[in-house]
Formats: sequence, structure tokens, C-alpha cells
Amino acid sequence: MNVLSLFDGMSCGQIALQEANVKVDNYFSSEIKKHAINCTQHNFPNTKQIGDVRNIKVSDLPKIDLLIGGSPCQDFSIGSKDRAGLEGEKSSLFYEYLRLLKELKPKYFLLENVEMTSENKKALSDYLGVEPTFINSIDFSFQTRKRYYWTNIPIKKW
Repeated sequence: MNVLSLFDGMSCGQIALQEANVKVDNYFSSEIKKHAINCTQHNFPNTKQIGDVRNIKVSDLPKIDLLIGGSPCQDFSIGSKDRAGLEGEKSSLFYEYLRLLKELKPKYFLLENVEMTSENKKALSDYLGVEPTFINSIDFSFQTRKRYYWTNIPIKKW
């Protein structure tokens, strides 16, 4: 399986895939923060770093089976005073995720983001063509972390 992770951070996607026993042939990471890249390369040295999401060309990649990512949330977060939504400087990077989803046409996709206004949630759902699953990590850990997950991966609701 070839995976492209946008806004990869410290590569939690690889941790999740490893825990789920999913065999990954190639893992491509789009990340710009040096500390996150160093952390990823330390833990997953075979990761192929491909830089800024805005510069990714589909022609430079093999067939991608799974596109994952969590675009910047600052402009979506209900914890923020200045909620610019999809028009915000950071959260508008969602459109890069959408561009690559349309161009790559992967078999599966997964997008994660924070709890947000119903208007922003509806906009992302309309663009992606699926409704999100809401998960609060307090249900299985010691921290509250409310998140939405949009995916076409067949999952059972819990």
C-alpha cells in the first residue's frame, strides 16, 4: 500500500497503520516543520519526505492507495476567537488536501480535524462527499480531544 500523509506532523498515521497491522510499502510525508520531520525520520527512517503540500505534483508520485491528513485547525477551532474557517490562512490549506484527493483518486481517504461550527463541518462534508464520524478521546483515554473524521473507509459505528 502506498500512503500519502499531508500535514504529517510526527507521523501518527504510521503509528496507527502499524497498530492496525496494515502493510505499508511506501509512506510519503508532506510536512514543513523541522522538529516534526526529525521526529518522524528518527522513528520511521524509511519515510519519504516530499515537502510543502502546496508544491506536490501528482506526476511525481506513484499510485496512492490511502490519502490521510489533518489540515491546520486554528481557523476552525471553537476554542479560537478568530474563526475564519475555510477562508483562514491556515485552514484554507484544506483545499490542498481536496486538490490532491481529486487528482490522486486514492482508493481510501481520511481527514481529521477539530470540533468546529456546524457551517464549517457542513462545508467540509459537502466537499468530501461524506459525513464525519465524531470521536472524543475521553471515551478511551484520559484526555478530552474532540475530533471529526471524514473517510470513505468502511467502519463500524460504535
